[in-house]
Amino acid sequence: MRKFFTLLLLVIIAIGGWLAWGILLPLKPSEQKFVLLRPGYSTRRIGNELKNAGVIRSSTAFLLWHYFHRARSLKAGEYLFERSADVREVHNRLARGDIYVHTVVIPEGYTMFDIAQAVQDAGLGTRGEFLNLAKSDVTLIADLDPQATSLEGYLFPDTYQFTRAQNLSEVVREMVKRFRREATALGLNSDVHRIVTMASIVEKETAVPEERPMVAGVYYNRLEKRIALDADPSIIYAKLLDGTYQGTLHHEDMQVNSPYNTYRRIGLPPGPIGNPGRSALEAAMHPASSEYYYFVSDGNGRHRFARSLDEHNRNVGALRRLMRGR
Repeated sequence: MRKFFTLLLLVIIAIGGWLAWGILLPLKPSEQKFVLLRPGYSTRRIGNELKNAGVIRSSTAFLLWHYFHRARSLKAGEYLFERSADVREVHNRLARGDIYVHTVVIPEGYTMFDIAQAVQDAGLGTRGEFLNLAKSDVTLIADLDPQATSLEGYLFPDTYQFTRAQNLSEVVREMVKRFRREATALGLNSDVHRIVTMASIVEKETAVPEERPMVAGVYYNRLEKRIALDADPSIIYAKLLDGTYQGTLHHEDMQVNSPYNTYRRIGLPPGPIGNPGRSALEAAMHPASSEYYYFVSDGNGRHRFARSLDEHNRNVGALRRLMRGR
């Protein structure tokens, strides 16, 4: 009998030691570890994922700890582990849903091509997958812009936080949802296609918010007189669409055969050439009234406006002399 109790005591000590080793002894990953736990994973699968990542010592110990804390469900998502922690701390993080978020910054004026790259750089999906959705999921804005052939113009510039548990469709929908909120706040509820297209050009032409209503006014004046817009950013967009843009424009690019070529075709391009922010949308909705038909950079980040081609040419000449003097 004494032998039995001795053996039992040894077993209890061994089990206690194993539990202490598996549950109480902290473990630090050899490097930063990202663990993606998808919705529907069983607790056993979660334990195995954590063990394989070197985050916990024993998946069985994790299961036992969870069994005695069943009131706390574990949250799906991506988790970053980089500090020393024991099973109790790891379990608590999963129960709290302390998931890792990827910040994606979309500046004003970014095209869907730029956004696709930013999303890929954040590790949320491939550039190609994002572009396929941006080009095909136009039902998201069909009520706003029945003419839209892509989501260009409706992926609102902002700072977003996404998780890898979200798919790219959810990422796209969130950006469109953000545009809808902004449009509602601005009162943009009619002529949406025209306004967003104009705003996208204004956004590309000037980074100075107070200039945007004037730039919008120039373009509306040109539209009214059926003068070509001559907007360089539209040429860049045409080259982006056909995959030939190399980072700079050349004189021969102005002859590109594209409906986005505002040098050769009168009127607005067939759709937005980027994703405008609030200031550009406001400018397109409320352009400044003026007699200006031309503008050119003044070399200092702003523009000089002109009423006639002669005045514009003088401004261009002054800019060239300024550039030669530098």
